[in-house]
Amino acid sequence: MHQQLTAVVARPVSFTLNGQTVVAPADQSILEAAEQHGIEIPRLCYMAGMRPDGNCRTCMVEIKGERVLAPSCCRYPRDGMEVTTNSARAITSQKMSIELLLSDVPERTYTLNSELDLWARKMNVGKPRFAPRHQPVEDLSHPAMAVHLDACIQCKRCVRACREEQVNDVIGYAFRAGESKIVFDFDDPMGDSTCVACGECVQACPTGALMPARDAAKTVADKQVDSVCPYCGVGCQLTYHVKDNAILHVQGKDGPANAGRLCVKGRYGFDYVQHPHRLTAPLVRKPGVPKHKDFTVDPDNWQQVFREATWEEALDLAARGLRDTRDTYGKRSLAGFGSAKGTNEEAYLFQKLVRTGFGSNNVDHCTRLCHASSVAALMEGINSGAVSNQVRDAARAEVIFVIGANPTVNHPVAATWMKNAAKSGAKLILADPRRSDLARHATYYLQFNADTDVALLNAMLHVIVEEGLVDEAFIRDRTSGYEALAENVTTFSPERMAPICGIDAQTIREVARLYATSKASIIFWGMGISQHVHGTDNARCLIALALSTGQIGKPGSGLHPLRGQNNVQGASDSGLIPMFYPDYQRVAAPEARKRFEELWHATLDPDPGLTVVEIMHAAKKHEIRGMYIMGENPAMSDPDVDHAREALAALDHLVVQDIFLTETAYLADVVLPATAWPEKTGTVTNTDRMVQLGRKAIDPPGDARPDFWILNELARRVGVDWYYDHPRDVFNEMRTCMDSIAGITWERLERDSSVTYPCIQVGDPGDPIVFCDTFPTKSGRATFVPADLITAAERPDADYPIVLITGRQLEHWHTGSMTRRAANLDYIEPEPVASVHPLDLEAMNIAPGGILTIESRRGRISLYARADDGTPRGTVFVPFCFYEAAANMLTNPVLDPFGKIPEFKYCAVRVTEGGPTPHRMSFGGGALLTLQPIDGNL
Repeated sequence: MHQQLTAVVARPVSFTLNGQTVVAPADQSILEAAEQHGIEIPRLCYMAGMRPDGNCRTCMVEIKGERVLAPSCCRYPRDGMEVTTNSARAITSQKMSIELLLSDVPERTYTLNSELDLWARKMNVGKPRFAPRHQPVEDLSHPAMAVHLDACIQCKRCVRACREEQVNDVIGYAFRAGESKIVFDFDDPMGDSTCVACGECVQACPTGALMPARDAAKTVADKQVDSVCPYCGVGCQLTYHVKDNAILHVQGKDGPANAGRLCVKGRYGFDYVQHPHRLTAPLVRKPGVPKHKDFTVDPDNWQQVFREATWEEALDLAARGLRDTRDTYGKRSLAGFGSAKGTNEEAYLFQKLVRTGFGSNNVDHCTRLCHASSVAALMEGINSGAVSNQVRDAARAEVIFVIGANPTVNHPVAATWMKNAAKSGAKLILADPRRSDLARHATYYLQFNADTDVALLNAMLHVIVEEGLVDEAFIRDRTSGYEALAENVTTFSPERMAPICGIDAQTIREVARLYATSKASIIFWGMGISQHVHGTDNARCLIALALSTGQIGKPGSGLHPLRGQNNVQGASDSGLIPMFYPDYQRVAAPEARKRFEELWHATLDPDPGLTVVEIMHAAKKHEIRGMYIMGENPAMSDPDVDHAREALAALDHLVVQDIFLTETAYLADVVLPATAWPEKTGTVTNTDRMVQLGRKAIDPPGDARPDFWILNELARRVGVDWYYDHPRDVFNEMRTCMDSIAGITWERLERDSSVTYPCIQVGDPGDPIVFCDTFPTKSGRATFVPADLITAAERPDADYPIVLITGRQLEHWHTGSMTRRAANLDYIEPEPVASVHPLDLEAMNIAPGGILTIESRRGRISLYARADDGTPRGTVFVPFCFYEAAANMLTNPVLDPFGKIPEFKYCAVRVTEGGPTPHRMSFGGGALLTLQPIDGNL
């Protein structure tokens, strides 16, 4: 069923190194071969993982028979070659290069880890004899990074990091001779440039010419702790540098998903854990304090609403309210929202608590709001909701099709692999109503009309079927239902669909042919596909594209819905969804229910539970009377948040477990202070199906406790008789009921940090590519499911003529509770903005930076205008992370009938000039309420 990746091993060569015969691969440089055999050669422009440049000349070696010395970083051995690294001639050259570079930098150091100083000490190079060149002034214009070009040795590692690794193309090398230097864009100050603050240049710099803006780089850390980034689903590994229980700075670690790369959030978004608004003690709502949808709490003055309590009192109150509600109104009167930002072990315990302690399947999390429709279509067609191929498999694709996604913003490190592939010759097709930075790398950019995904995709399928571009053998041997699909797409010719989707027929035909005929085509999609009432149909079309052309089950091909949160894949795998037990075993299936009843020693509800939005509806109708919410913020993330807040306020009992007093916690009866990601140990699963170990780096503040501990304590008080000493105990239990991870041991995770599932037997390497020989269905075949045109539930009209699209910003994550409390991130993007096409702003007489008001049938918000020619005319884009201008005041809660996901990506609004100024809170992140419900009442 599965296929392993096999590396191509280069031919070995035998050569002489410092008089000794050695053997090395032909594609390994002399420098790398020497290092492998314990011989050190100085190097400054060389950095493992980067293209060697050979410009610093500190790694020169002598090769017998050659007139000049050779840079060992970019010379490769040949059979019979004789190389000497320590001859007098080579040593003199190495030392002279180091001395010349030393003469160009100041005596003071900007970092304790200067590689130039390190090699000067190792080579016994003293104070340089040469006069320094002109020293440029420092550039402190960026909040996260400082530029000290007086320490620059022009090794150009930063240029390669920016242009070749991250492919952001901001840093360049300009001017000539003694005036040559590193520049940002057109020699702009770094803070004014197009820099996206990924920090790759800082990590690459060997001298401190580029470094974190704070003095943390000059402080010696007490310890370094390897872990995983807490933001998006890419799953970048990183290293925390810690001193006195505080994170000084973060570096990228050479993990399988990121190879040392990070984005602005992963590198600079860590200090939220030390924000003064952290919850440090349990809180209990004071008697008589009202609850209503417009209720707010100032985090600096929470004492007006809550009082502190001991853990014993708070846990007893929390459990008593949940237990009494269950016993009075029935098991289905309770519900729980778990978190995609916690660990797999916490997600597993949470759903187990709801199912065995509350007694129903009313458990869900934010997957319902992002890829539920994708999973519905994948389960229907393939019986697996996970990705078939990993992100880095883009390197082996001839064609990369990205649709309904903005990875440069939402999955920045994943985007680097796509950009790398495009630079290496892969054909990139980008399809999205909004033009993103990825478009400049695309062979085809399809800016189709919002809400017309099925029209575009079915038109592509029409071409593939009509022109005989299908893989007939794959269809015959591995699929079913093709005839119905072929019949359905006959009416979707490109000529008929072009006026609907806005892409001309010839382009549709060219793109369809390109995708179908390549040796390997891979599809990536995001929430632009899934967050529609026809999201499941959109995903069905993508599945049909892959199945009809045989572009699945082989390297460089397949289907990859890019997961949003850091553990949304793992939380779903762990059963944090109302219709599945762990490992996607259906709650309605008797054999699955029996398996978990025997494991958990409990009688389980045979019926699927309610989803996120359905729970909110039921709460408003008092059918759900009590809730336990861990690490989720539905008062900001749900569609039509006015309705969601009404529902939360209507609950008899609400327990919220979080690290900050979130908008959801404003309405809680009991608030339990939990640990942030760097304060806990546990596993997460990224978008690539990699189970990765996060390690505790610091202690939590005050009396905050691990979610793991809280779940144990609360469960016993609710009446569930179980206890676990350590997350590894939970993981070991998970392995007994989740066949996909049965072969992954905790000890292996501690050693390797990451293992890909499926991993069935202990010692298995894991399967990066699946569906190679069969699909995990009863027949072993995948199923085609035709899709027809369905329009959005709410279309523009004379009163609401503009289309609203919502999404994320690069600097802020989800509802902003973490990133708006991270100093650098909040400094870069401090205010709520709406992106509008410049011509639309001009037509509405709104200046960029001015205030505009957006109103839908559900609410009204005011925020700042941003001119963006990537936003199509007639639309407005709003991030949903700003509480003072909550985009989800406007969005439509109507659901996709299959995935039960709301239509976040499309609703009708009107935009007008002016409005009240959005007001921020009194700290570096977050804001007090400035919302205006449609009835005008606050």
